[in-house]
Amino acid sequence: MTTGLPFDDFRALIEALPGPDLDAVEAVRKRDGSLTKPPGALGRLEEIAEWLAAWTGRPVPAVTRPLVAVFAGNHGVTANGVSPYPPEVTAQMVANFAAGGAAINQICIAYDLGLKVFDLALEQPTGDITVEAALDEKSCAATMAFGMEAIAGGTDLLCIGEMGIGNTTIAAAIFHGLYGGNADDWVGPGTGSDEKGIRRKAEAVEKAVALHKNHLKDPLELLRRLGGREIAAMAGAILAARMQKIPVIVDGFVATAAAAVLHAANDTALDHCLFAHISAEPGHRAAVEKLGKTPLFDLGMRLGEGTGAALAAGIVKSAALCHSGMATFDQAGVTDRD
Repeated sequence: MTTGLPFDDFRALIEALPGPDLDAVEAVRKRDGSLTKPPGALGRLEEIAEWLAAWTGRPVPAVTRPLVAVFAGNHGVTANGVSPYPPEVTAQMVANFAAGGAAINQICIAYDLGLKVFDLALEQPTGDITVEAALDEKSCAATMAFGMEAIAGGTDLLCIGEMGIGNTTIAAAIFHGLYGGNADDWVGPGTGSDEKGIRRKAEAVEKAVALHKNHLKDPLELLRRLGGREIAAMAGAILAARMQKIPVIVDGFVATAAAAVLHAANDTALDHCLFAHISAEPGHRAAVEKLGKTPLFDLGMRLGEGTGAALAAGIVKSAALCHSGMATFDQAGVTDRD
């Protein structure tokens, strides 16, 4: 049984999500038909232009204030030997982000993206999900609310990413709890686990889902029992972006777990989301297929940090500029088709 009150506001939001701006989509389609290119020649870039219009309400799509939000959390499940790195690496990497020394910093520079990093009580790991819930309901709801503040400074394209030693185990547990199968279906090397490490991850996932199995029908209850602070915050950020008409790019395996919780609560909850890439983490492809999404690329990445989402933002910016900046046949003095 859930306790009710802390999650009530989130349940109400999830049930009353705003839809796309169909007039803006129609305006994009009309202009696209007059641009100096054969119809459909830009392939998926044309779909992205429509997606931007739908979820910003701009009939001429544009990306002027893109933001990468990286959420960092620590996990009690690391006590089970699920990662080759110690938990203190999470805080060390957050410091590296702040100093500009991480991969995500370089990609943000390359594509002129804003970057915010959120430290989510790193000194206080969540509960070990193999023996207890990760969070109580009040704490999980508060963390979702904190994640909603990621857009407070203003943005028109939100890319979500994460950092957290042990969080591929947490994501695998969420997918196993949502979609069933075997624990082995969802675990992978994460930050570089060997065969024995992957076996420990699978055992932890199996034990956690078995422990909480009577409480997993409610997606928010599943989130607070099997999730982590960075995953709760990402779910909150995705939800806030929907309410504010901001399109979202979802990064890899762990970010997809946050999105999957919302999708389980409302199967339209991710309509404003674009999925960046297929992670090298083995369970990611199956997860995005469950969500009915087609990521933009597959580069064998499994770093996290929002790196895949940031690369995808460059593609999205290009799609917007191709549509808005390309001349029409009349403007360019080019003869159109008969």
